[in-house]
Amino acid sequence: MTKTAIVTGASRGIGREIALKLAQTGFNVVVNYNSNSDSANEVVKEIEKLGQKALAVQANVGNVADTAKLFDQAIEKFGEVNVLVNNAGLMITQPINEVTEEIFDRQFQVNVKGTYFMLQNAFNKLANNGAIVNISTSVNGQMFPTYSVYAGTKGAVEQFTRQLAKEFGPKQININAIAPGPTGTDLFLNGKSQTQIDQLASLNAFNRLGKPDDIAEVVNWLVSPEAKWVNGQTLRVNGGFI
Repeated sequence: MTKTAIVTGASRGIGREIALKLAQTGFNVVVNYNSNSDSANEVVKEIEKLGQKALAVQANVGNVADTAKLFDQAIEKFGEVNVLVNNAGLMITQPINEVTEEIFDRQFQVNVKGTYFMLQNAFNKLANNGAIVNISTSVNGQMFPTYSVYAGTKGAVEQFTRQLAKEFGPKQININAIAPGPTGTDLFLNGKSQTQIDQLASLNAFNRLGKPDDIAEVVNWLVSPEAKWVNGQTLRVNGGFI
């Protein structure tokens, strides 16, 4: 039986590449999106060209009811879900004195609440012997001005990963996080000058930005049988950024 993966925030950027990489290795993929249905449907078409099945599902992971809907539609379509990749995220960088309650709440709703309740649904609905990957950030190993709220949300994601490993263990589900460094996506590039981008690219050992495919390759390995003994860990995938 072909395995099925849910990838949240899969209509673009890192999520899109993860969805395509998993399809290339034989997964059917549930392509979650929040608002960009056209991009999500394009990802579905690309997956189908690879010979796998795909389903685009609109769900705002910051809404608990939507997290349940995402799993339920995936199971209705494919019978079971074997892999969850919690990729959907929101990054708004501001100095502390400019952070509003709305900016704070929006990021925690998607990055923290969304991830947690996707994990709760996975605990109840993911098939035994599955795998989970949460997306964090290598910023958590740095001291970057303006990233305090975003880094705080991803710190929570890393703790979810660590603390839940033994709860998922009896189901033979391993759960890990990866922490990308600066990666050339719309989320990362938005609002940055070329000078800022070049400076961040120079901070790793290879003097370039990461590519979404760099991240997708590691996710693909973490959900494979070869990585089953890796559990409760956060792996920094950043080219030597930190």
